Amino acid sequence: GMLVFSRTNHWHGSPWHETIDDASHVITESSTTTPEQPVPDSIFLPAGALPSPLAITWSMTHGADLDWVPAPFTRSLRISDERTHYGTGYYIYHLYPAGADHLSTAIAPWHEEAPPDDVLAIFALAGTDIAPAGETTEATIDVPAGAAIQALELRGPAQIRRLTIDAPALDAVALAHVRLAITWDDRSTPSVDAPLGLLFAGGSLYNRDGRSNLVDGLLANVSFADGRIHMNLYLPMPFFASARIVIRGVGDPIRDVHVATTTLVDATPPNLEGYFHATYVDHATPTSGSDLILLDTAQTEGGGDWCGSFVGTSFTFSDRADLGTLEGDPRFFFDDARSPQAHGTGTEEWAGGGDYWGGQTGSLPLAGHPTGAPSLAAAQNADDAVESAYRFLIADAMPFGKNARIQLEHGAVDTSIEHYQTVTYWYGRPAACLVLTDTLHVGDAIDEQAHRYASPTASPPMMIASRWDGLGPDASDPVEVDTGRVMSEKSMLAVAIDPRNRGVLLRRKLDYALADQRAEVWIADDRDDASFVRVGVWYLAGSTTCIYSNPPGELDPGQTNVQAVDRRWKEDEFLVPRSVTEGRSAIRIQIRSVPNAIPLYPGAAPSPGGWSEVRYAVYSYVL
Repeated sequence: GMLVFSRTNHWHGSPWHETIDDASHVITESSTTTPEQPVPDSIFLPAGALPSPLAITWSMTHGADLDWVPAPFTRSLRISDERTHYGTGYYIYHLYPAGADHLSTAIAPWHEEAPPDDVLAIFALAGTDIAPAGETTEATIDVPAGAAIQALELRGPAQIRRLTIDAPALDAVALAHVRLAITWDDRSTPSVDAPLGLLFAGGSLYNRDGRSNLVDGLLANVSFADGRIHMNLYLPMPFFASARIVIRGVGDPIRDVHVATTTLVDATPPNLEGYFHATYVDHATPTSGSDLILLDTAQTEGGGDWCGSFVGTSFTFSDRADLGTLEGDPRFFFDDARSPQAHGTGTEEWAGGGDYWGGQTGSLPLAGHPTGAPSLAAAQNADDAVESAYRFLIADAMPFGKNARIQLEHGAVDTSIEHYQTVTYWYGRPAACLVLTDTLHVGDAIDEQAHRYASPTASPPMMIASRWDGLGPDASDPVEVDTGRVMSEKSMLAVAIDPRNRGVLLRRKLDYALADQRAEVWIADDRDDASFVRVGVWYLAGSTTCIYSNPPGELDPGQTNVQAVDRRWKEDEFLVPRSVTEGRSAIRIQIRSVPNAIPLYPGAAPSPGGWSEVRYAVYSYVL
């Protein structure tokens, strides 16, 4: 796999220990040795392996240490905090199937080598024009009040590599509310339909500090020069026949608006490329106890299945300069998942900040807080009280094969009443590339017999009543009752797959009260049990029990406050490589439980081991 992003609150938790394929790496930053007297203009160490702007500390982000340097591993990754004072953080990583043949670069373990020069050079261009040379199409229009006007129509197959809008700077705040819609290939609904301010990651576009660059991003930038506001978006936008760009006015007319695109010819086959989408939602009155739904691909643009990637968000989160609403967690669900595959620690942390950015605005290549006053009392006017943030994903983009649901808590327990507006950036083709082909309910005698399930040492079926891990406030989701088994040695099952598959995804519903579950996965042809091949280790760290440590001082000893929660239901996934699945309509799966010698936390009793099996779902990857 590959660790593609790390975020901690300031330097807290450092020294960080990253164990990659059994090799230990100690990561620090300038303030690690003297945390009670933090060093201005701090940097990550070792500096050569973790250079800016891929690794940026709290002194630039106003509250967080961010590391976008990819760290590959071939067998295992373990991340540890040495100090536990306020060590909040989250990590994004990808796992690949054994023998993956679709990667652009072979996976080799990270050895603290410097990132490639060309990558650093690209990131150093954030805030500038990064579009390649291509064909320019442009028009200058007057945006009518409350009506739409077609600005451009393009012919493909092509990719838009730069979308540009500039207008008189005096109209910037009004321009933020103007809607831009793009319809690809005469589809029934536009795939891009959003206010310009959010589409270009600039929020209200109110420039309280008079900065020349309001958004200094790599994939989006907003600048002021020569009496005009200039907005550019560089996310590639492929289409196969046509692209129609429409501008819809809101409020008073705006004159002398220049719209331009730079396009390149695109010869990529349609089934290997997705449309670009920017999905806008106005969450005028958040519902208490329920997350905001930023994107649900099963509902957007007519609904149905989509295959694609989630690549970022731009959002406003208050019209009253109230930063307290930022305690809400991001939660992302992909491909029918019931527990989140991604669960962040807070809203400003998702957008690259910490401690509400200290009330300051700023812009980084892939994240930022470009607009908004530090408090309502400090706001210069109503537009200055609109708080905004953005986050773009590149190496940390999150793929999905059937559907995606992007959620965000409003406030710590979904009780904030602040006004949110959101744009979600994603790519997708309107068909599934991940198809459900089989399910098994362990503990159901008829279903077990149909799938030739066998596990001689498994427990009898056990009934469990609990809630799901990773969801909202305790009172907002119901208790669910289900049955399953705990296996201590091995289990066997036969499942159906699609013979056209390019690999298989196994999903398991489990009892998360059983800590650190680990098993080897073996695959055989359904007709030949003797052909079993080991394809990897299926491991899920943690449990419903954890420790909480927050000593009063940076250098005080860690605490061991054991906490547990009644949220035992969880799902986890494992990727089976196409080398043992392609062309087959069924496979046999053998899962061998492996004892885990590492205690859940220092001083804890050894884990009893075992493998929880409640339900299995089998999905096939198809083009």
